[in-house]
Amino acid sequence: MADLRLPTDTIVRPDKDRFLNEENPFEAMMSRLDRAAKLLDLEPGIYKVLRSAEKEITVSIPVMMDNGEVEVFTGIRVLHNTSRGPAKGGIRFDMNVTLDEVKALAAWMTWKCAVVNIPFGGAKGGVICDPLKMSVGELERVTRRYTSGIIQTLGPDSDVPAPDVNTNERVMAWLMDTYSMHVGHTVNAVTTGKPVEMGGSLGRREATGRGVMITTVQALEYLKMNVTGATVAVQGFGNVGSIGAQLLQQAGCTVVAVSDRTGGWYNPKGIDVDDAIAYVKKHKTLDGYGHGEAVTNAQLLELDVDVLVPAALENVITTKNARNIRAKVICEGANGPTTAVAEEILDEKGIFVIPDILANAGGVTVSYFEWVQNRGGYYWTEQVVNDRLRDIMVNSFRDVLKLSTQHRVNMRTAAYMVAISRVATVHRLRGIYA
Repeated sequence: MADLRLPTDTIVRPDKDRFLNEENPFEAMMSRLDRAAKLLDLEPGIYKVLRSAEKEITVSIPVMMDNGEVEVFTGIRVLHNTSRGPAKGGIRFDMNVTLDEVKALAAWMTWKCAVVNIPFGGAKGGVICDPLKMSVGELERVTRRYTSGIIQTLGPDSDVPAPDVNTNERVMAWLMDTYSMHVGHTVNAVTTGKPVEMGGSLGRREATGRGVMITTVQALEYLKMNVTGATVAVQGFGNVGSIGAQLLQQAGCTVVAVSDRTGGWYNPKGIDVDDAIAYVKKHKTLDGYGHGEAVTNAQLLELDVDVLVPAALENVITTKNARNIRAKVICEGANGPTTAVAEEILDEKGIFVIPDILANAGGVTVSYFEWVQNRGGYYWTEQVVNDRLRDIMVNSFRDVLKLSTQHRVNMRTAAYMVAISRVATVHRLRGIYA
């Protein structure tokens, strides 16, 4: 295995004073931006532009609930940067949505689109609500009123949302229909992640997990580790985690642990991922699965495995547990699973981290394919989608790895350098409108 430890005199340390709150996603994103900008010797003017969101929109969403009472929800949409193309980013429905979180996620989308070199900028949105306590009718009314509240930014050429936490194809169908009713004709390119029957792309549901598999295999091959038999633990068994686990198993890896919000299961001989997926489809969670030893989500992160895939929540690897991580490779299926300070510890331990803006970019890549197909009115086979996704993910991994070795920095810093350089180049070419 290659020695991944960086000489201490070449490690660029983020300013410790920035981490007054280690788990603040906006501060974590900014610290990584600062580190990459310093290495790129970015001009002060462009640095200021990239630190700032273009638009931050907060809307009031009054909704008639099923019981006849009116509730008022808060919706947020942030467009971070649109220099390279329309804003792209999901919409989440969750009680924990905050402006800081949405701003960080919008910036991450800017870097994610740039690192895989697709012509989108970054955006993110959210509604502060608890969808688990709402009926289908209430969710539809929230979606439609939120869409009408931000409709001035939406459009195939300006802002193209997608599903995110607690939203899905059906929510995107409501959004597309609401927008289309306002403009007077069907516009299926206004959103991605739609049902296939409405112009959604084949392969979109599996795309993020497929990207996790592709980048993990690339990392194992680079490190001269055998893909066949490599042990994998996956935290989070939703769409990304379950499909990532399934595809890694098909690639020859041995998935020894999986978990969801109810906890997890560890079996050193391997877990049948197809069987676990079937169990979750029937029972909704992994609770009671029983094919192995029960483990908590915290314990799963610290298992002695070749590959760890955190594919659930933000900030699961922190200074509290980073020194206990024993995986040789971490592939970040989730957004922001590792805090900036914890990352220093992982560097010191020589752990190879495939950062979120690269590892989980398969989803936005196939969202781009969906947008292209909608705009052209011509639709591809699933094999074409998967082949083109593989080409982009492999080339992007190699671009980041090349910069990582050239500058002797970790993969995350290199990914940010690739992304920021591409966005900065466009700003230099376009100039400042005055």
